[in-house]
Amino acid sequence: MRSRIYAILRKEFIHILRDPRSLVIVFLLPILMVLLYGHAITFDIRDIRLGLLDQDRTPAARELVEGLVSSDYFRLTGVLQSREEIGEAFLHRRMVAVLIIPQGFAAALGSQPQSEVQVIIDGSNANTATVAMNYLKAYFVTRSLQLNAQVMRTPIELQPRVWYNPDLKSVNFIVPGLVAVILMLICALLTSVTVARERETGTMEQILVSPVRSLEIIAGKTLPYILLGLLDGIVVVVFAWLWFGVPFRGEPLWLLGYALIFIYTCLSFGIFVSARVPNQQMALMMTMVSTLLPAILLSGFIFPLASMPKLLQLLSYIVPAKYFLVIIRSIMLKGIAGPLLWQPALFLVLFGTLLILISVKRFKINLEG
Repeated sequence: MRSRIYAILRKEFIHILRDPRSLVIVFLLPILMVLLYGHAITFDIRDIRLGLLDQDRTPAARELVEGLVSSDYFRLTGVLQSREEIGEAFLHRRMVAVLIIPQGFAAALGSQPQSEVQVIIDGSNANTATVAMNYLKAYFVTRSLQLNAQVMRTPIELQPRVWYNPDLKSVNFIVPGLVAVILMLICALLTSVTVARERETGTMEQILVSPVRSLEIIAGKTLPYILLGLLDGIVVVVFAWLWFGVPFRGEPLWLLGYALIFIYTCLSFGIFVSARVPNQQMALMMTMVSTLLPAILLSGFIFPLASMPKLLQLLSYIVPAKYFLVIIRSIMLKGIAGPLLWQPALFLVLFGTLLILISVKRFKINLEG
């Protein structure tokens, strides 16, 4: 049995080394995806285009604006002279928000101290508008507390402390999730073409008539990709840690072990797909659709599952990336002890084993037929 598995394993390694597409998928695609998605997917919005309509023209008004644009979040792109110019500025996308400082702002601020300012935001892009509004609210709340502290002592002073991601960098949330998405896509792609390739090259019939059991075929075709998938996982995690500066607070060995389980599940899914499609092109297409989209949309990678409809929440339970996201974010960002994450790991083992058993059953049907 060992010799037969070794023979299939060796043949699979030869296929990989002779197939340029497999080499690109294994070594180049993961790095490119981390670079592309790591920089492209972010919740932080910088250089929001801000317009100013200053009807007060006092040092207090100028100080308010200078404090706002001194951060990286806003960039003053124009000074308006009247309210009629706001609509035109929004139509030509020169500005996202306009700050209006009314006449008498400094006088009211010095006497009460209380004054009003107005912000008009272009809501055509709801996400940018919401982020800009939150940034402006946070700035004016902080500014108000500073001004009130000069007159009277605030009865309650808020001192927030953020754990695990004190700088609130979205890259620390996105990049560990990318590792799960990339591993699921790459591992499933690698194995999804194995059986389909045998059919296209005409060697499947030779394998089926040889004295090889279906379980030995599955094992021989899966083991090489477990090693390659593990290598990919290590490369992606180390690259994310060095390039993006994502913290790694947990135990690397525990993450390595759980990554092996996740890779096993993803490879099982690839074998499951490969056993049911006639050619490599169909295998690649089905794998892309059934892994990439669910891993991004239904795993909690970007969008919170709690805000989704109940039907989509139920569908998310069969997405393996959902469980590995919990594991990798818990270990890398929070430093949670490995044994506490046994529940998502158990599901991955059961799900992968179920797919392997179904694939073995499929091969048995082919062998008997």
